[in-house]
Amino acid sequence: MANVLDTLRERGFLAQITFEDDLYKALEQGPVTFYNGFDPTADSLHIGHYIPIMAMSHMQKAGHRPLALMGGGTAMVGDPSGKTELRKMMTKETIAGNVMGIQKQMARFLDFSDGKAMIVNNADWLLDLNYIDFLRDVGALFSVNRMLTAECYKQRLEKGLTFLEFNYMLMQSYDFLKLFHEYGCVVQTGGDDQWSNMLSGADLIRRKEGKDAFALTFKLLLTSDGRKMGKTEKGALWLDPNKTSPYEFYQYWRNIDDADVEKCLGLLTFLPMDEVRRLGALQGAEINDAKRVLAYEVTKLVHGEEEAEKAQQAAASLFGGGARSGSVPTTLVNPKDLAEDSRLLTWVANCGLCASKGEARKLIAAGGLYIGDEKVTDINAAITPEQLEGEGLLLRKGKKSYRCLVLEK
Repeated sequence: MANVLDTLRERGFLAQITFEDDLYKALEQGPVTFYNGFDPTADSLHIGHYIPIMAMSHMQKAGHRPLALMGGGTAMVGDPSGKTELRKMMTKETIAGNVMGIQKQMARFLDFSDGKAMIVNNADWLLDLNYIDFLRDVGALFSVNRMLTAECYKQRLEKGLTFLEFNYMLMQSYDFLKLFHEYGCVVQTGGDDQWSNMLSGADLIRRKEGKDAFALTFKLLLTSDGRKMGKTEKGALWLDPNKTSPYEFYQYWRNIDDADVEKCLGLLTFLPMDEVRRLGALQGAEINDAKRVLAYEVTKLVHGEEEAEKAQQAAASLFGGGARSGSVPTTLVNPKDLAEDSRLLTWVANCGLCASKGEARKLIAAGGLYIGDEKVTDINAAITPEQLEGEGLLLRKGKKSYRCLVLEK
């Protein structure tokens, strides 16, 4: 079996590695326990988390043991990495609820049977930590001068870094030390924006215990021109179907830039690399075939085969001018609410096709709103209950965004 580092490199995951030769040998010699942290800033994972999850899955398939660390403790502080302002403070109850939501999602991607993977929560050891003991045991080994040069603090230093956030690197490093003691964990993985924090954790183990410990970062999901992928009209591209519907999720990948297709196939699917390269080499109109494969495969992994099939069929019927499909985001309209306000502007905003009635008004004025295939030209247009019966009223913004209004019975 190929060394998993070779697999991750071929598929485009690897960014930075400490002591690469030593880690390569360790992964070759036997099962290695590694961890990846997930701070519960929301009750769902988003597409940015999907890269490390896929990498964790590749590593597990190669025989290594993943620990999915929920940041129930570190979320009380907030990671300053990549942030220009202090993160919003959350209550313990909110964090605990977010952890539960994320834990349920993780089971779709990793095999937790028979201890093959584990979910752990740093709230178990951080929330009751004795601060004086922590400073003497861990803080004494950190150089403030060195910490201030870390990339994760640079942006915050310009606007003001709080002492609360300054503790984050120590806490994350302590997580690694704790997992090293409890589970024999010797590798921390994560996004490349975590490099400074991860270096400190590996260094803490090496200095305190005199044992090998490694940091391994994955590339962030960026477009070919360097922008972050996963941003939609409604914000982040969530893995929770209640936040981003399977149809919207499918459509996002169906409509990415041609230049990003091969990269995304390698990172976000388990297709063999020969097939990834074949699809990525398609040109002209044929690249759409590769995009359909990408959209289907990613949606299948995140939402299941049935939802992927529905999304694929919905897209085919809509773009082919055919019938409606239940996979298109649908809003039920209460007859009483419709009687009170039947303006199309209102319901375009209510269903989420536009963020506000003002935005809907601008969309109509620009000729970008359609009912079915018919362009809406009247800003004061109203809808009737009859239009919402049966398959409902299909609204379209531009060429790619659809919503269906259906009368509630």
